[in-house]
Amino acid sequence: MEKNEAINIVRPYLTKARMEHTIRVAETAVGLASKYGESVEKAELAAIFHDYAKYRSLDEMARWIRESTLPKDLLDYHHELWHGPVGSLLIEREHGITDTDIKNAIYYHTTGRANMSQFEMIIYLADYIEPGRKFPGLDEVRQMAERDLLQACFLVSKNTINYLMKKNATIYPDSFHAYNDFNRKLRFNQAFQ
Repeated sequence: MEKNEAINIVRPYLTKARMEHTIRVAETAVGLASKYGESVEKAELAAIFHDYAKYRSLDEMARWIRESTLPKDLLDYHHELWHGPVGSLLIEREHGITDTDIKNAIYYHTTGRANMSQFEMIIYLADYIEPGRKFPGLDEVRQMAERDLLQACFLVSKNTINYLMKKNATIYPDSFHAYNDFNRKLRFNQAFQ
């Protein structure tokens, strides 16, 4: 699927501000994919579709979770987490996108998970560091993204968990699994340097 076709599919489902965010995520993902040797075309497509389900109604997303193979425990956590898994499902059902890399990158772009592929990490990171974002700790992550993808994703995971804990929010288990996995891999890498 071409970039403009994907944008035209996604645009009706997003607000103007979210569409602008999506374009920035796509540009960031393209840069990261180029830097880290992943498919630029696939990264751009995954980024364009990453928030495809974000503004679907809560009833619709809950129905997809209940009636599909998506984990039912998603319903026990904040609905902000639902759009990744539901979007991953909808791009296949509605647009025939079956590429596993793209689907997984969309699925886990909010929570992360253990054993993320480098491609998944690129979309996870691009969503966090795109130029329109502004919040504490972001500059450190952006600088790290230029040097070390794993370390940058670890910082995203750590910052996200800290933010949610300060809000006394529940945290989906995949987020903890991502943090622990990144941490273990970094310690392993450091042990052999």
